Amino acid sequence: MLQEIYKNTTQHMDKSISALQKDFGTLRSSRVSVSILDNVRIDYYGSPTPLSQVGSVIAQDATTIVVTPWEKGLVKDIEKALQEANLGANPNVNADSIKLFFPPMTQEQRKEIAKQVKAMGEKAKIAVRNIRQDSNNAIKKLEKEKNISEDDGKKGMDEVQKITDTHIKKIDSMVKAKEEEVLKV
Repeated sequence: MLQEIYKNTTQHMDKSISALQKDFGTLRSSRVSVSILDNVRIDYYGSPTPLSQVGSVIAQDATTIVVTPWEKGLVKDIEKALQEANLGANPNVNADSIKLFFPPMTQEQRKEIAKQVKAMGEKAKIAVRNIRQDSNNAIKKLEKEKNISEDDGKKGMDEVQKITDTHIKKIDSMVKAKEEEVLKV
């Protein structure tokens, strides 16, 4: 019973770390990444569709992203969606593609993104701590129902805390690495 709780705890905490990595992908660092467009959706035949599903999205160089829609009629819709996304770059439209030129980041922008990195890290830590609380509650419930002894309950909570500490350290190191990447000129 306790082994299952440990396994579920680890799986859920790993998902929180994966979500943090995905969140970090949407932030701009020294090189522009196509994942910055992951949250951009366009109206494609009545349903909001990710940009990557209606055209090719390529990072041409460190500061340029090129979006080439598979259907020529989508150029205006994509341009509108990119403007509304407020990414810090105005879309430049030519015949069949859209280019986004991202200016070099200022020190102020880098500091602002570093703050976002910390906030995302805190959000992930809160998620991990909530998972810890759920696991501890499950152990207390087993103890209350006399399915495990009080000693086993204490050992179980200690093990859940060790799993939590490991994941918190991993989040801290991810945040530190991402901050260094963002602040590096």
